[in-house]
Amino acid sequence: MSEVLELNCRNAMADVVGEEHGISEAELADLQEKADEAHQHLKARRDAGELPFFHLPYEKELAEEILRFASDMRGSFSNYVHVGIGGSSLGPKAVHRALLHPFHNELPDDERSGPRIYYLENPDPDTVAGLLDFLDVSRTLFNIVTKSGSTAETAAIFLVVADALQKALGPKWKQNLVFTTDPEQGDLRALAREEHILTFSIDPGVGGRFSVLTPVGLLPAAVAGIDIRAMLNGAADMDRRCQSADLRDNPAYQFAALHYLANQRHGKTQAVMMPYADSLYDLADWFRQLWAESLGKARDLDGREVHVGQTPIKALGAVDQHSQVQLYIEGPNDKLITFLRVEQFRREVKIAPNFGGYRSYGYLGGKRLNQLLNVEQQATAEALAAHQRPNLTLHFPKVTPGTLGQFFFMLEVATAFSGGLYHIDPFDQPGVEHGKKLTYRMMGRDE
Repeated sequence: MSEVLELNCRNAMADVVGEEHGISEAELADLQEKADEAHQHLKARRDAGELPFFHLPYEKELAEEILRFASDMRGSFSNYVHVGIGGSSLGPKAVHRALLHPFHNELPDDERSGPRIYYLENPDPDTVAGLLDFLDVSRTLFNIVTKSGSTAETAAIFLVVADALQKALGPKWKQNLVFTTDPEQGDLRALAREEHILTFSIDPGVGGRFSVLTPVGLLPAAVAGIDIRAMLNGAADMDRRCQSADLRDNPAYQFAALHYLANQRHGKTQAVMMPYADSLYDLADWFRQLWAESLGKARDLDGREVHVGQTPIKALGAVDQHSQVQLYIEGPNDKLITFLRVEQFRREVKIAPNFGGYRSYGYLGGKRLNQLLNVEQQATAEALAAHQRPNLTLHFPKVTPGTLGQFFFMLEVATAFSGGLYHIDPFDQPGVEHGKKLTYRMMGRDE
């Protein structure tokens, strides 16, 4: 493993930010017994096949099938449109933003690694109609992604897309569609069988927010020319690092334990993720769903009313130093902040030594944008710590498919383990399901 994600916890500890707001060594030691129990419970469920997200890094045959499809697709289509919402889109978007050229769609055809890529998530009529206004649908592959096959937003957009394809292509309309859904259940699977539409399967035991290493995330990544084998290998590397129950040795458990203790003992009700790299901003979006939907629960496993869970917030450095950090430093001390830091960017940009006679410009000349951004991250972390505001830093040596795979797997394990600490089910979402049922009823769907 050449590039290893590293979690720096120093600024979250009591000896740096004080006993009131920081985690003490004694608190971590006291939590170890509960951690051992949560670890054994997860291991037993994993060994029994009840948590299939643990096995996704090892699905090599599926990866090869996806790569063959992606190779064929890139020769047939100029555009790829991903139709999905929530867990069906946040992971794929994060992968694309992290690993593709920041202006991927604007590059000439011979300089792009794959087709132009678009997302239809929200059933906003202006967005949906606006995309269809300029796309040549005959040169566009639409991937309809919904595990249940019945997600209202995705179903509605699919019906609009199918109509556009039928009008443009007549009887050949199905050649521009692929479905990603449950292998057996749901109306989308039934429609795929009836219409003979190519379909990729999502393991029924993998929830949407844990699905980025399934075809949900791997297929669009492969279509874009991203090395999905390296993503899976990175996830497998992180899996090996997460075998220990020791909170000091297991980075996923350490992340979870620090958030749990900060929340339960130090009043940190909010979890901020703040990348200092534009490419990683959508990772914070993906994390928001994972943390919120998994850990925000009204009742524990014994049926007791608990109302637990931190509110996840996304921010972007250095942009949000100018919009959020004032609040983080001097507002309510109710946050644990995680910085994402990139040690080596793909590009190095030197700052020209022009206008050196001006105080505002002279000190920057000859340095690099890379250096400025990372100095700002370090300065923000230290300023927060000086004001007793706990924070962590997750270091990316580089942003690569491998380090991205490590990141996704680490946070998924941390979330599952947190469920054990809180004694709640991190894999359900009853609050979301209630809203879905109300939507169906209001739109006239029969129960």
